[in-house]
This record gives sequence, structure tokens and C-alpha cells, in this order.
Amino acid sequence: MKFVDITNDIAFRKIFGNDSKKKTLISFLNAVIDFPKNEQVVDVEITNPYQLGKLSGGKSTIVDVKAKDEKGNVFIVEMQIAEFDFFHKRILYYTSQSYVSQIDKGIVYNRLKPVYFIGILEFEIGQNPSYFSRHKVLDIETKEQVIEDVEFNFIELPKFDKTIDQLETSIDQWTYFIKNAENLTLIPESVKDEGLKEAYIEADKQNWTKLELEDYERASIKERDEIGRMEFAERKAEKRGNLKGIIEGKIKGVIEGKIEVAKSLKQNGISLDIIALTTGLTNDEIERL
Repeated sequence: MKFVDITNDIAFRKIFGNDSKKKTLISFLNAVIDFPKNEQVVDVEITNPYQLGKLSGGKSTIVDVKAKDEKGNVFIVEMQIAEFDFFHKRILYYTSQSYVSQIDKGIVYNRLKPVYFIGILEFEIGQNPSYFSRHKVLDIETKEQVIEDVEFNFIELPKFDKTIDQLETSIDQWTYFIKNAENLTLIPESVKDEGLKEAYIEADKQNWTKLELEDYERASIKERDEIGRMEFAERKAEKRGNLKGIIEGKIKGVIEGKIEVAKSLKQNGISLDIIALTTGLTNDEIERL
């Protein structure tokens, strides 16, 4: 077996947004969201299903899958490759939109259903040492959740360093799959969940069509190009910063040199006008030395 890179645009949508393979997404949602056993997701409707023709363009920074379960709960699953300005504000805005768009103006609020955001990130966002974090609106003192309906879950891939023998939970198993699948040649024996097994099978390149593989490679190239552009921009900014520091240092050195000359001349009784003419400092600046 040769598995694809799950973080690739095409791979991510094919595995998690495949309308004919819902078992995979259902298993992942139940692994991430802390639902009681009797309230777990049983069925989902993928509202932006994987369609190869529409995904050929690809996008390398944010890829999302949206779904709704049988109770009306809304799920947003995003794969984010690179951090960007106002990351947290965009997530809050995007999730809020999914919440308020459920009803029209004037419709009773009890029709609003919870929205669960799941962000799979290839960068770190917080100080929590754990790779998985859940965020809710809570009372700071009592930790009581009075305001419900919106929840944010983050899987920070750089923080995940568990080996195959250290996987204890379903979310461990899924995160291991997302981060390491492309380096594996077999489905791990520890995988018992049928949805996760289906994900591994779907990620096997042998089960992909020629067109899918071509689009997968195209998306990989675009992702590398995007990363290259960001790294180039960072290096360019760093060079500008270094140049600015050099210039500022030289200017500071020149000014300090003029001050030392002015002090020496002043101590030797040279007139302020001659000192000003020699150093370029004003009479007031020389007086204050």
C-alpha cells in the first residue's frame, strides 16, 4: 500500500467529504466531539461534497468540509496548512455565519442548532502542550457553560508526537492517520474502527483514478509553491529588517560621534557657533550636553 498525504487538498476532501463514504466522516466526528454514547452521530449530510471537477483548482491554505447530522447539528471540518493574520477572528466569523444562517429574520430562535468547528492545523496556536484542545464559552469562575451551541476543536499536528504503540484514544488514532499515513505501507493492526479503516483504504493510491492522482499531484505542487512564496516573503522581510538595523546603527554611530566631538570642543572652550558649524548640531543641542 502507498497512502497519500492526507493534508493535501484533494486527498482531504476525497476522504472526509466523500458522499458515498460517510462512515469515515461519522467516525471522525464521533472521535473528536465529546458526545455521550447515546447521542453520537449516526448519519450525516455533506453539504459541500467532494467533486473532482470543481476541486481541480485547489487551494492550499484552507480546505473545509461541511456537514449536518440527523439532529441538525452543523459541523465544519477544516484543514489549514499555514497560519495567517487574524486567524482566530476568521474562524469566529465563519462559524458564527454558519450559526446565524440557519434561520431567516423573524424565525424563532429555538430552531438554531449547535455548530461544531474542527480545525486540523499544521501550526501551533496556543500554550496548551496537548495536541488536541476543545474551546467553549464558559463562566470563568464556575466553568459553567451557560452559552451553548458553538464549540471549537483544534488538532495541532506539530504537537502530536505519539508513536503507534502510544495511541490510546480514537482521536489519537485519527490524528496518527492524518499526520503519518503517507509514510506508512500498511494499515496498523491496532485500527479496529470501521470508519478509520475505510479512511486508510480510501487513502491508498491504488484505489485512485488517474485523474484523481493527477489532481492530487497538481495540488501538491501548488501547496509547495505557496509555502515557497511565504518563505521567500519571510526572508525578504528579514533582509529588510536587517538592512534597517544596519542603517539605524550607522546613523546612531554618526550621531554619537558628533556628540563626542562637540563635548570635546566645548570642554576646550571653543565657541558654540564653531562647534555647531563643525558637528551640525544646533546651539541648543550643544548647550544641553
